[in-house]
Amino acid sequence: MKIEQLLVQHFYKNREVTLQGIGTFSLSPDFVMPMENDKDATIPENAISFTYDSRAAEDDALINYIVEQTRKMKPLASADLDSYLVLGKQFLNIGKPFKIDGLGMLIKNQQGEYQFAQGTSFSSKPEETPPSLIKEKMEDNDFSFRDRVNKPAGGSKKGLMIAAVVVLVGLLGTAAWYFFMRGSKPAASVETIQKEPLVIADTSKTIAAIPDSSQIKKDSVTTVTPAPPVVVSNDAYTFKVVFRVLSQAGALKKKIELNKPNVLMYTTDSVHYKLAEGFTRPLSDTTRVKDSLRLFYAFRTFIELK
Repeated sequence: MKIEQLLVQHFYKNREVTLQGIGTFSLSPDFVMPMENDKDATIPENAISFTYDSRAAEDDALINYIVEQTRKMKPLASADLDSYLVLGKQFLNIGKPFKIDGLGMLIKNQQGEYQFAQGTSFSSKPEETPPSLIKEKMEDNDFSFRDRVNKPAGGSKKGLMIAAVVVLVGLLGTAAWYFFMRGSKPAASVETIQKEPLVIADTSKTIAAIPDSSQIKKDSVTTVTPAPPVVVSNDAYTFKVVFRVLSQAGALKKKIELNKPNVLMYTTDSVHYKLAEGFTRPLSDTTRVKDSLRLFYAFRTFIELK
């Protein structure tokens, strides 16, 4: 016997039944149960009332009645009733009515509450109730719902596969663009250096335009201990490329860290000390030399003339 039939039988026997998470149905005390052989019996209008209660608990009397009629264990009877009600709530959530033969129909309003519309037919014998579940009735009347129930996996799997392919292609495209851009930048830098032979990767190696090492050693600060301001004669160079301006201690520390004899340290105001490299090239080469040193030292550079 179906859960729906047992629910209706229990309702007319006890004149009240509660469905968990839905509410309570009550039968009017004025309603007189028809005779068993009265097949055309109808339910008077407003004979059944409904009270919505989303927190309604399980009806123990209904569970015991299901156990008595089906000879099932109580947990199994409770599980059968819960499955039936969950199915009904699913219909309500998608805007479909939840029909209970012999009782009426539940619908969900715009406020999210359940409303009850009483039915008109009545059957006192369980055998006369059509042996069909709500799910079967709904599927027979709604082919689109049947398609959604019978074919959910294929559609969802196909959609997931398409989404995965799109995401994968996007990631591959992004990765290719990223590595292409990273790969192209060093190549451009190498090409620039090759075209402009004024600065070699290791600037400690002198080029033709730089004075000899004896002149650099003479004009540079090479001692490790703090020293008075070092004044470098501008006569030895056409221009200087300054790549750092620091305090005396900071400039001295940076020069020691670089450990490059061709790095000059000097000051013009006894406060700001400059680190630079001197060149005797034509002034037309200042831009190329400045840009090359900026790339090497990774710091902003500027030109100082004689």
